[in-house]
Amino acid sequence: MAILLGCDSVHLEFPTKLIADNVTLGVNEGDRIGIVGKNGDGKSSLLSVLAGVLEPDSGRVTRRRDVTVGVLGQRDSLVDGDTVHRAVVGDTPEYEWASSPRVRQILDGLIADVPWEGPVGELSGGQRRRVDLARLLIGDYDVLMLDEPTNHLDMRTINWLADHLKTRWQQGSGGLLVVTHDRWFLDEVCTSMWEVHDGRVDPFEGGYSAYILQRVERDRMAAVTEERRRNMARKELAWLSRGAQARSTKPKFRVDAARELIADVPPVRNELELKRLAVSRLGKQVIDVIDVDAGYARATGAADVPVGGSGPSLGSNGEVVGAAASPDDASVARRGADASDGAFAAGYATDASDGVSAAGYATDASGRLSLTAPYSRPVLSDVTWLIGAGDRYGLLGENGAGKTTLLNIIQGKIKPLRGRVKIGSTVRFGVLSQQLDELKPFEGDTIREVLARGKRYVMVEGKETSPEKLLERLGFTQQQMWSRIKDLSGGQKRRLSLLLTILEEPNVLILDEPGNDLDTDMLALVEDLLDSWPGTLILVTHDRFLMERVTDQQWALVGGTLRHVPGGVDEYLRLAGQLDARGSARPQAPGFAGGASREASGAVGVLASTSAVNAVGAADASEREAGSVRSASGLSNAERQRLKKEVASLERKMETRRVKLEDAKAAMYDIDPTDFASLTAQQEVIAAAQEELDELEMAWLEASERLEQ
Repeated sequence: MAILLGCDSVHLEFPTKLIADNVTLGVNEGDRIGIVGKNGDGKSSLLSVLAGVLEPDSGRVTRRRDVTVGVLGQRDSLVDGDTVHRAVVGDTPEYEWASSPRVRQILDGLIADVPWEGPVGELSGGQRRRVDLARLLIGDYDVLMLDEPTNHLDMRTINWLADHLKTRWQQGSGGLLVVTHDRWFLDEVCTSMWEVHDGRVDPFEGGYSAYILQRVERDRMAAVTEERRRNMARKELAWLSRGAQARSTKPKFRVDAARELIADVPPVRNELELKRLAVSRLGKQVIDVIDVDAGYARATGAADVPVGGSGPSLGSNGEVVGAAASPDDASVARRGADASDGAFAAGYATDASDGVSAAGYATDASGRLSLTAPYSRPVLSDVTWLIGAGDRYGLLGENGAGKTTLLNIIQGKIKPLRGRVKIGSTVRFGVLSQQLDELKPFEGDTIREVLARGKRYVMVEGKETSPEKLLERLGFTQQQMWSRIKDLSGGQKRRLSLLLTILEEPNVLILDEPGNDLDTDMLALVEDLLDSWPGTLILVTHDRFLMERVTDQQWALVGGTLRHVPGGVDEYLRLAGQLDARGSARPQAPGFAGGASREASGAVGVLASTSAVNAVGAADASEREAGSVRSASGLSNAERQRLKKEVASLERKMETRRVKLEDAKAAMYDIDPTDFASLTAQQEVIAAAQEELDELEMAWLEASERLEQ
């Protein structure tokens, strides 16, 4: 296979860090390479060297003469004054790029909701990332080098990007190098891995799962002293083979080898014990969100603002109640109250003269909110979510779907327009935000000074542990304890913030993108810490691997409504795809639908999406009535039951054939070594038995793969 580019005996060293020491690598046609390693070990620098952006201290970088390389850096080089149109296609005439189906598909998949003629400087971080990706992907490159391409992307866009990269080139052509901490993305896209560490680059065959297996085997064979790192990898491998990831993706390594390796590894967490501890700390009442609507009032010439005032209002029994406007508003015509407990159950303030609520929302004849009016921008509609002690829930949804709004309602920070939020009297929230606001008051302090202000000991896994020991467990050294908060990296700040949140001993933990800025090893350490945390956990993340690894159930916000998705991320993606197919208000690609954006679609878009959700729900209900409920893979219950029986039957047959094969091999020892005819005949018996077993194994793998999709 022809080589595209490579490096020979490359040495690269910075004043305080050795990046590459005599490294020789090659990228062949058809390679799809994932690059992993700790933060600061040189993954991005390695990409820069191979791309020709960074000159090595010694050695050489070679490239085939006709090879073209496209690079996506962690920071974009977009010009704020340019329009999105110019940033993506430059001065290329419209008839050239608009006539290409490939370009139209990329624009529709990445920036359909971005104003085509809007200035780049007004885009959010996620929008800028997608514009930069679109700019790169519409180009025709032999090799793509992507540095953290999934940063700021929601789960649907990440899924689209993975599908695009898998089908971008024909098999055996093109080259891909990607640096990312998204382990699902690595497993889905990459066929080989490079691990960067200690100035070396170690290659591994297969995706992330196979890399974990091989790394554990390497550590075992070498009897390395890094016992903690090996245990983390083995524990992660155990989950890979037992958890949702193994049930939803094609096996990346042989089942027998994996089972043998993890035979002595316990489950990642004892769910029954954690539930028992959580109930003892929380009681049975935690958080009940019942029939809640929430949104933002839109005044002429003003930005959207949350409806309901600056803070929560509690009824006599601890309920956060709906309140759409200030009590001082003279146009308040109704404020529904629940006579049984004295709490406001619904808070629509209406103006009878024109059917407009005091908050700027249009109402119907009965005084209820109208989603079709231009006065409102509803975010959540008719949301019910009962959260119990020890529940570990993941919240899925696109950027802007309302996840942050729902989290604020759960905490009582925002009053609902309608419905009730009941928070248990024993609930203590611990929140890890994306912006790490909780660390800002301590910017000038050292880590040790911050820890000294808190508790000296905490209980972890039934044992008394000091905060310093927990911090070491999260990858900090004793020397780093004297570092000032302002001097820490983004990943270090996030790990410290998580520890400080846990040290406050909350019993409801809300984590908003906890995986940001963390490498794969640090993510495994954070996951290990969360496994032993006994309490209610609510996780928001676009890291699919982290979502499936840490949570037990997933819920999705689609079209302003909340739905339980028992099938996890796969079911959410299927549901979102059905909404698009049923005509929801998802905008089309720029240049083809007037550059419409999600914001431009307004309340009408939410109504259309809500209707599509209801249509999907009705379709599901009709399927259940017909007795043919289908999973995300499209299997009915009857088909799934048949496959389970087939798998069980094949396993029994395989075991019988293995015994037969072993007996045939043992019989070889009873034959006279000089009796060549008998030896030949017995060898044929062994070969036939082996072939029969191989056929059964292949049938078992195919049936299992179909069942686990």
